[in-house]
Order: sequence, then structure tokens, then C-alpha cells
Amino acid sequence: MFERGWLSSNSVLLQGAEQTVLVDSGYHTHAPLLLDLVHQQLQGRQLDLLLNTHLHSDHCGGNAALAARFPALQTWIAPGEAQAVAKWDEQALHFRAIGQHCPRFSADRLLQAGERLELAGQIWDVHAAPGHDPHSVVLFAPSTGVLVSADALWENGFGVVFPELEGENAFDAVGATLDLIARLQPRLVIPGHGSPFTDAPAALARAYSRLEHFRRQPLRHVRYGLKVLVKFKLLELQSWPLADLYQWAKDSHTIWQLHQTYFPEMPLTDCIDGVLAELESAGALRREAGCVLDAA
Repeated sequence: MFERGWLSSNSVLLQGAEQTVLVDSGYHTHAPLLLDLVHQQLQGRQLDLLLNTHLHSDHCGGNAALAARFPALQTWIAPGEAQAVAKWDEQALHFRAIGQHCPRFSADRLLQAGERLELAGQIWDVHAAPGHDPHSVVLFAPSTGVLVSADALWENGFGVVFPELEGENAFDAVGATLDLIARLQPRLVIPGHGSPFTDAPAALARAYSRLEHFRRQPLRHVRYGLKVLVKFKLLELQSWPLADLYQWAKDSHTIWQLHQTYFPEMPLTDCIDGVLAELESAGALRREAGCVLDAA
């Protein structure tokens, strides 16, 4: 497993006698590093198969670079967005709406929930895992109890529930996915971000608690989503002139819509200033001479 931090998802490399498989490819700015890591591990072997648990830019941004390096590579994606990928509709894929970028790639096959796959010599089950993303899947190896959970379960929570930010009811889907993971009883969880962990019941308890908190106070989830979107972009840019940040927020349909829906009484710049103040208070950024700078 390549643990990548928060700008890029973790990537999982499976090597069998006859096949090599990579799960998720991170954000596009980290693609050169991913190529080096994969090359070092494969030691001259070809990468045969790339699976995407879902099509957020931090999970599929390296797809194009991998396909260019390994011409015979097959790319399999979670179902639901095949037409958007074929047409490369960045609006339907939500990259444009949240102000992120993903180089164009193509898909060869869909990962269907309920199917059982042999990957690198081991059996893996594909399970639908909606909530964070309506089309997301997780991968579970029954023989070892290993779960590749994407952003459905982290050691301390789960990913932003993006459909909720778009006005859809998705907290129930998050709960159903957590219930699924509880039934699977994984022995080891490899999350989309953060280190692998073995105490799945404790992680699930924290996730259920977080979900209930968001159910009771949905505005907290909105503010959390805004902070994640700003912090993610700052991780990419590292240094961000405040004027450019304001323009990015104005151009981001998701942020504009959240502002209009939840904070219409204040200017967008004031809304963003509130988000920055919370991130600064948490030590996630600092401000200097009209710029916002990333912090650990």
C-alpha cells in the first residue's frame, strides 16, 4: 500500500504470479511519484489492471499517466459514470463543480456490485458503498478479511457526503454502507486516506457517532464540506493569493450553491473568510501578506 496523505488517496498494489493490479491512482499532481513507486515494486513487470473505487479526482487523477506508461493496462471503474467518462463530461463527473482537475482517461469495464473477482490470484468481492459517493464500491477479500474501504470508512470517520452538499438525501446511504462493513467483519481495513487499521468495530463506532452528529446538525456537515474543499485545493497549490481563492470559490458551482442555500445573508467572501478562520484556528493554514499558505 502506498499511503499518500490527503491530496492523493492511498493506492493498493496487488501482485500475483500472473497478474498485477493497482487500486486507485491518487491526484494528478502526484502521478510522477506514483509511477516511480509502482515501477520500483514491479521491478520490470507490467501493470495489468487498474481499479477505481470511485471517480473523485484524488482517486483517479493518476489514471491517464498510468495508461501512458503501461499501454496494455485495463482500467475498470465503479458503475454509474461510464457515459460521463466516455464523453469526458467534467460537469457530470463533478470535477469542474468543485474546482478540481483530472486528466482525461478511458474505462474498459465496470466494477459491478455483487460480483466476485480473481485479482492477482486472490478472490475479492465487490460491494456497493454509496454515501460519500453514490457510485462508490469497496473491495473485500473473504479469505483474509482485508477490506479496501475507499472513503466509506476511515479510522476516524468517513469522507464528505457529497450528495448531501448537492441537495440529495444521502446520510441513510452512509449508514447502510457502515452496516455492510459491520456485517463483513474485516480483520484489516485499508482506507482511502490514512494508515491501515485492525480495530474495525472501534472505527465503525466513531463513524456512526459522526453520522448521527451530522444528521442532527446538517449545517455542521456543510461547513465541514466547505473546509475540506478549500483545504484540498490549498494542499495542491500550497500558496494561494486571497483574491484568487475568492475567485475560485465564486467559480466553483458547489461552493456557490452552498453559499446561496445556507449563507445567503452574507457575502461569499465573508463566508470563505469564516472557513479560513476555522482552518487557521485548527492549524491547517496560515495567512501572510495577502496569501493563504498551507500548514501541516
